[in-house]
Amino acid sequence: MNMLDIGGTCLHWREDGDRGGLPVVFANSLGTDLRMWDALVPLMPEGLRIIRYDLRGHGLSDCPAGPYSMGAMIRDAERLLDALALRDCVFVGLSVGGLIAQGLAVKRLDLVRAMVLSNTAAKIGTAAMWEARIAAIRSGGIEAVADAMMERWFSRGFQARPAMRAYRHMLTRQPVEGYCGVAAAISGTDFITPTSGLRLPTLVISGSDDGATPPDLVRETAALIPGARFEMMRGVGHLPPVEAPQAYAELLTGFLASIGHL
Repeated sequence: MNMLDIGGTCLHWREDGDRGGLPVVFANSLGTDLRMWDALVPLMPEGLRIIRYDLRGHGLSDCPAGPYSMGAMIRDAERLLDALALRDCVFVGLSVGGLIAQGLAVKRLDLVRAMVLSNTAAKIGTAAMWEARIAAIRSGGIEAVADAMMERWFSRGFQARPAMRAYRHMLTRQPVEGYCGVAAAISGTDFITPTSGLRLPTLVISGSDDGATPPDLVRETAALIPGARFEMMRGVGHLPPVEAPQAYAELLTGFLASIGHL
């Protein structure tokens, strides 16, 4: 296991594929860890250097006291990429990972040559919504919201499968401080204006059954970036690389090929 001290906080990260290959970086969603990409990684083409990491407060990364800011989370990604001497990566961010991708591209275009914004938006939810969720978790733990989250995350078909239980466990076993810290960062983030100024190759992916970032919201974010390609995956929810890894890998591979990143 790899741990990197990025300035008082240690991030857990993993490398797969070709160490000399073209870099692709994956950032996970709120309430998950880097294992959410497990089914996808073996389906990616050869010749890629694949980097995944656990967000602060998630997985095996440190869990500093919250609340967190989106600036701190973007800085985490920036310091990780700098430490690994990565430049011109394709940054694949899902949900809050997509917010990190947008912010990192605005701040450090030398690090990001293209983005995949998956099941995300330039602004996710409202401050009141996030405050209510944080209060519910502070009062009753993540277990108090877990069933509702599974309904927003997954299609009905996947909810009936035993595999869903693994992701419910993943969610409820995240530290409360880490979950609430990242939730606070999302609550305070509105990237509509900065994202509308981005000019880089972008693939935007939504799930037709996504209850967390519905397709119309995701499509609105795609419309902010000139030339962005929008794809809606049918029959999947908020975590399409979990529900449909083969179809997701095909979208990513096609995008990488179209920009010469293979």
